[in-house]
Amino acid sequence: MPTIFSDIISGKLPAKIVYESDNVIAIEDKYPQAPVHILIMPKKEYKNLQSLPESEMGILTEIVKCAQELAVKYKCADEYRLLTNNGSLAGQTINHLHFHLIGGRKLGTMA
Repeated sequence: MPTIFSDIISGKLPAKIVYESDNVIAIEDKYPQAPVHILIMPKKEYKNLQSLPESEMGILTEIVKCAQELAVKYKCADEYRLLTNNGSLAGQTINHLHFHLIGGRKLGTMA
C-alpha cells in the first residue's frame, strides 16, 4: 500500500531531500526531535525491518553508508543515534522501512 514516503519518492509530495542514490533517499524530518533529524529510507517499499527479505539486506549497507555521510555533513559524526521502529507498538507510524538519524544535541536514554 502506498505511503507518504512513496509519494515523496515518486515526486508527488515535496520534501527537503538531503541525499539520493539509485536505491536510497534521505529527507529532513518535518517534525524534528533534535537539531539533526533526517529520515533515511530505501526507495523500494518494505513495510518494516522485519519484512526485509534476506536476499535484499544489502540495502542496509547503503542506508548505513548514507547515515555516515550525512552525520559528517551535519557535523554530528561522533555522536548520533540511528534507529528504526518495527511495528506500531514500537512507535512505527508509517509502514515504509525508514531510519531516523538524530543528533546535534545530548540525547536522553531510551526506554
